[in-house]
Amino acid sequence: MRRFLLQNFLYSLIFLLLVSCKTYKLTDAKPLPLHKSFKTENLFFTSSQDYIYKCQMEVYGNNISGILIIKKISKTKHRVVMTTDFGNKMIDFELAENDFKLNYVLPDLDKKIVINFLKNDFQELLRQKYILTERFENNESIIDISKDGKKTYYLFYGKETKLLHQIVLTKNKREKINFRFDAKKPTFAEIIEIQHKDFKIDIKLFQITETEAHANDTN
Repeated sequence: MRRFLLQNFLYSLIFLLLVSCKTYKLTDAKPLPLHKSFKTENLFFTSSQDYIYKCQMEVYGNNISGILIIKKISKTKHRVVMTTDFGNKMIDFELAENDFKLNYVLPDLDKKIVINFLKNDFQELLRQKYILTERFENNESIIDISKDGKKTYYLFYGKETKLLHQIVLTKNKREKINFRFDAKKPTFAEIIEIQHKDFKIDIKLFQITETEAHANDTN
């Protein structure tokens, strides 16, 4: 069963080469003044505590679940460990914005396309600092925009909560990944959803307590 799911996962990733995306545009938003050197940060994974989530991944209708642990191990680096629900390690890696080290991967997952998929998603999820180029607002959100080469990031902050609740990543003006956050404080999101726009892969993370995940640690 596991091998069948992994094969479907690989086929789904390859399918992205055949799928096009629509140009992403803000709607019902008006520009706001912005200082040239203004910066912002995603603070969700900046705490030294372990972030432990129940992970549910849907790949073209196939469901894969497990436990995800994210730990900040230095100022710029995180360690990410994924296990099965029974505590068996599937993958273990360390990464920063421009660095990646694979510590362990289950043989069935040891495919370049799978590793790159996880590497890219988590580098974007854990990206902390953004240099802003534009700022907009709509009825619900302040929208900060940051450009980095061919990529553009749209960061949505709730007007009332002041908390980050969405990041839209585009490349060549086409929407690639939509990150959604349900949070009550700036450093921790209870629910995270990662939705790809050019192929059917969704990842959902739900906060669990350390007690529930006592069999899964990063040591």
